[in-house]
Amino acid sequence: MPRSHATAGPAGLFPESDALKPLAERMRPRTLDEIVGQDRLLGPGTALRRALEAGSVHSMVLWGPPGCGKTTLALLVAHYADAHFQAISAVLSGLADVRKALAEAETLYAQGRRSVLFVDEVHRFNKAQQDAFLPHIERGVIVFIGATTENPSFELNSALLSRCRVHVMDAVSADAIAVALQRALADHERGLGALHLTVDDEAIALMAKAADGDVRRALTFLEIASELAHAGRIDAATLQQVLADRTRRFDKGGDAFYDQISAMHKSVRSSDPDAALYWLVRMLDGGCEPRYLARRLVRMAVEDIGLADPRAWQLALHAWDTYERLGSPEGELALAEAVLYLAVAPKSNKAYAAYNAARAAVRETGTLDVPMHLRNAPTQLMKGLGYGKGYQYDPDVEGGVALDQQCLPDALAGSEFYAPTANGVEAKIKQKLDALREARAKARGGHA
Repeated sequence: MPRSHATAGPAGLFPESDALKPLAERMRPRTLDEIVGQDRLLGPGTALRRALEAGSVHSMVLWGPPGCGKTTLALLVAHYADAHFQAISAVLSGLADVRKALAEAETLYAQGRRSVLFVDEVHRFNKAQQDAFLPHIERGVIVFIGATTENPSFELNSALLSRCRVHVMDAVSADAIAVALQRALADHERGLGALHLTVDDEAIALMAKAADGDVRRALTFLEIASELAHAGRIDAATLQQVLADRTRRFDKGGDAFYDQISAMHKSVRSSDPDAALYWLVRMLDGGCEPRYLARRLVRMAVEDIGLADPRAWQLALHAWDTYERLGSPEGELALAEAVLYLAVAPKSNKAYAAYNAARAAVRETGTLDVPMHLRNAPTQLMKGLGYGKGYQYDPDVEGGVALDQQCLPDALAGSEFYAPTANGVEAKIKQKLDALREARAKARGGHA
C-alpha cells in the first residue's frame, strides 16, 4: 500500500463524508475490495489488481457503460500509486484546459511526483486534443486514464491507443448492485445507516434491476426513496414513485444504438420473429426515433427478403406510412407487425448480391460501349453509322423474346449477376430465368 493518499486539492482524494454530496458520491469505493461487479477485471489474482497493489500503473483506456466504476477505478489507480490526481471532462474542457493540466503535471514531474490525468468522456475530444497527450505519456510525465462509453477502436486515434492498454469494464449485475445498496444502508459514516431504514430484499432487488447495470443510478434511486420513506420504511408505493419514469440503457448515437439495430436486423435475417420484436421494442423503449426504425425495416425488406416476397417491401412502406399518420404510440404497432412479417417471410439476398456484382463489373471494366444494335438512331447520320442495325423488337419475335439478341457489352457477354433462390416467389422467378438462360444458350449456340 502507498505511504499516503494521493490528493486532488485540500480536501484530499477521499474526503470525509459530506452531507451535501449525493449518496452515490459519498459511497464511492475507497479500495479495490469495495468495487462491485468487476471481478473479471479486478478480482483477486487478476493482472490489473496485482499491478495496482504493487504500485505499478500504466496508461489505460477504461471502456464500459455508465455507472460501472470507471471514475472510481481512475481514483484508485492514483491512490495505489501514491500519485497526484487530476481530472478533466472532454465535455466541458478544451485544448486550453488540457494544456493547463499538462503544465501542472510537468511541474510535479520536475519535483519527482507522478500524476494521474483522468479524462472523462475522452471520445469527445478531437484528434488534435487527443494528440496533445502523446509526448507526455511517452516521457512518463502523466499516467493517462481515459474513460469512454464508446468503442475506442472507432472513437480514439491509433496513436493514443498504441500508448494505452484498453480495459473493458462490464455493466454491473443486479446482484452486485444489490450488494452496493445494502452497503449504503448499513454505512453510518457515508451512507444511510443513521436513518435506520427498513427495506426488504424484494425492494432492494427491484431497485438493483431497475438500475440497468448502473450502480450510481441505483444509489440515486435509494437516496430518493429514503427521502420519501414513511416511518423509516421504503414500501412498494414509495418505490413505485421512484421507479415510475426509469428508462433502459440506450445511447442514440453510440455503441448501444448500433449493437441493438444490428441485433434486430440479424434477428429478422435469421427468421426469429420473437427476437426481432424484442429488439424493436427495446429500441423504442430507449427513445430511438421510430422513423429511423421504419427506414431500417424497408432496408431489410429490400436487402434480405428481396424478390422472395415482394409484398414485404410494400408492407414495410405501408407500416412507415401508417406510423406517419398515427404517430406514437399507436403507429408503433404497425412497425411491430412489419418486423414480425419480415422475420417470417422467405429470405433472399440474391437481388442485393446481383446489384453488388453488377457494380463490381462496372468498376472493373470501365466505360464499355453500348452494342450498336441497342443504340437509339433518331437521325439519318446515326442510322448511317449503324446505330440500331440488327435490333430485334421482342414483341414481334415468336415467343416474345429475341433469344439470340445480346444486350450486354461484348466484354461481358454471358455474364450472370442474378442467381435467384428457390424460396417463396423467387422460386417461380428462378424457374422462368433458368428456362430463359437455357433457351438463350441454345439460340446463340445455333447462330455460332
